[in-house]
Amino acid sequence: MRHSFVNTRLFLIGLLLLISAMVLATQFAVTKIGYDFTIVHPSNANIRLIGSDNSTDNLRLLRVAGSNVTRVTLKLALGNFTMDQRNYFSAAFGIVNEENYSVNITYFNISAPNCTYMKIWLHGDRDANANSTTNDPTTVLMYNNGTVVHVGNTSAWTLAAGNRNPADMCSNVSDPTNHTIPTPWDQTSHVRYSRNETNASSNTSDFVWVQVEIEVPASADFSGLHEGTIYVHFQADQV
Repeated sequence: MRHSFVNTRLFLIGLLLLISAMVLATQFAVTKIGYDFTIVHPSNANIRLIGSDNSTDNLRLLRVAGSNVTRVTLKLALGNFTMDQRNYFSAAFGIVNEENYSVNITYFNISAPNCTYMKIWLHGDRDANANSTTNDPTTVLMYNNGTVVHVGNTSAWTLAAGNRNPADMCSNVSDPTNHTIPTPWDQTSHVRYSRNETNASSNTSDFVWVQVEIEVPASADFSGLHEGTIYVHFQADQV
């Protein structure tokens, strides 16, 4: 009888351990966290786009595509070109950083169903032709008709930290009192813009200019509308 009692006790202890393990293995917890964000106009975002150059219709090259009320998107209205023609816009648009830390621009690419015939540069001198370092020593070629020239594993241009105010930008963020530039609202094209001639510098300014060149060869693929989407890629190293 003593031997049987010991076996029964060991069995019960083992059963209790098994039940405890099953309970521990099936415990669940619930927690929660709130969040918020605001969808704003692309000219008022933390990394925002501003206009500068005009198109052939005398409106801002950068403008709202369609309605300015819902689903606001921007486009570059580059105009009409013919075969064997080249045209460039030294300040097709500007990129401004409003984050409170610096942001690196790494590369551009374009999604399009046909040939883009487009070159894109980053540079600091708004009205200089960025196709040569003689014209603008800050120039960086980013994209050349289907080829991503500056690959995304390094920074092409560093936008200095902004001040989270979409109404201005700064050519030297270490001295905003003397280097702040307004970016007012264009009521026709529905974007913020600047025609200020103060140059931008990588790591020093919170903005940069984007030059776009269209070069249509004599053997263009076809006549008619050419359209696509330009992607600008960023990387931020926050401290």
